Amino acid sequence: MQTQKLSVFEKIGFGAGDMAVNVVISSMMLIITFFYTDIFGLKPVDIAILFLVVRLVDAVTDPLMGLITDRYTSRWGRYRPYFLFLAVPFGIAVFLTFSTPDWDYNSKLVWAYATYILVTVIFTAVTIPYISIIGVLTADPKERLSANGYRLFFAKIAAFLVTIIVPIMAKSWGGDDLASGYQAAMGLMAIMATLLFLFCFFSTTERIHYQPDTLPLRSQFKLLLKNDQWLVLCAVCVTGTIGYVIRGSVAAYYAKYYLGGGAELMSAFLSTGVAAAILAMVASTWITKRYCKVRLFRYSQLLVAVLSVLLFVLVEPGDIWLAFVLYFLLSFVVDLHAPVFWSAIAESVDYGAVKTGKRVSGLAFGGISFCQKAGMGIAGFMVGILLAFFGYEPDTSQTSFALTGIALMLSIIPGFFHFVMGLLMYRYRITDQFYQQLLSTQQIPTQPPVAAPKHYQRSV
Repeated sequence: MQTQKLSVFEKIGFGAGDMAVNVVISSMMLIITFFYTDIFGLKPVDIAILFLVVRLVDAVTDPLMGLITDRYTSRWGRYRPYFLFLAVPFGIAVFLTFSTPDWDYNSKLVWAYATYILVTVIFTAVTIPYISIIGVLTADPKERLSANGYRLFFAKIAAFLVTIIVPIMAKSWGGDDLASGYQAAMGLMAIMATLLFLFCFFSTTERIHYQPDTLPLRSQFKLLLKNDQWLVLCAVCVTGTIGYVIRGSVAAYYAKYYLGGGAELMSAFLSTGVAAAILAMVASTWITKRYCKVRLFRYSQLLVAVLSVLLFVLVEPGDIWLAFVLYFLLSFVVDLHAPVFWSAIAESVDYGAVKTGKRVSGLAFGGISFCQKAGMGIAGFMVGILLAFFGYEPDTSQTSFALTGIALMLSIIPGFFHFVMGLLMYRYRITDQFYQQLLSTQQIPTQPPVAAPKHYQRSV
């Protein structure tokens, strides 16, 4: 019988895949809005519409990709082949997205739409298999949680590289021509992502083989709508992503205009948030071995709301050190939930299979991916509209109203969405104890273990 325990090497390989994914995720969450306004030269309102339109494309491609992964398999497995065959197209799409042609405004806007849609479609085609593969690497929930800890650690490393290296490298390589500098810097990131996907393909093994129900799309949607725990995760994903992306998108503006820094300070501020998130991955893995993962999820997001208020109230323009300290704490607490969330998706799929008697996997993961990108689209639209509302103008001294708006978008506004996210998690009940009982009896436990002792895992 094949062991369900994953080697450290395989966990690293699995993590390499998310490191590749996060070359795009991090750039979209942290620098793409700043790139489009201050480097590419688009108006904030046009960017808002662009982000919203692209999410409409995701409404089709995400569920479609979920269905494809459910229906087709190969000698390499159900999910791994996509890492092999889409690695190079993925890298090319990233490079093109951060290329700025010397055209008139309307032509550049068309280029932005074309390249952003291209990178989004290829991103979907490789990401849906990636977030689904954890369900076939192992059936052990603790191994899944551990693997997701590795995964998210490497994801934050990618974010660290994008935030600390790309702005400095763009300035160093491009000089006064920041457009070519960003193209070269993100081209290097694209090459790295391609190699990481290939490494993920060769280092992982699909141990679990199942035959998903070949149900019509409408029937699968109906089954998913009966999976109350999956629906909770969908709502959590949308609200959390909105908060995360709004904060990440405006961080560069905050460092440049509110704190009054240049490329070095911007890089340092963004990387401070990423460094805190990396430490959060380690801390989360350690905490969830001793404390209820669902409670950690709830309380961390409620605490984010408190820290967000403190950041807005206490930090004045130019108050660099206090801003760094509070932003570090905020970024650390925000990401404590991340390993729990991504391991919870596979568990909610198993829950749905027991509850309905039919397993809907591909569409379930595709739906979560769509929720994440829907949150990104809504957040991007909000950032563009809010920048325009507060009167933001690129590369000029900002009015006090604009600075207040930037501060709100870094703190209070995203903090509200994380508060809602924490409240929603009171509807989620698949703790480790609940999940083990679910697997052992193939029945939904009648007593949700939400009132279990804080250190319940020691007795499992």
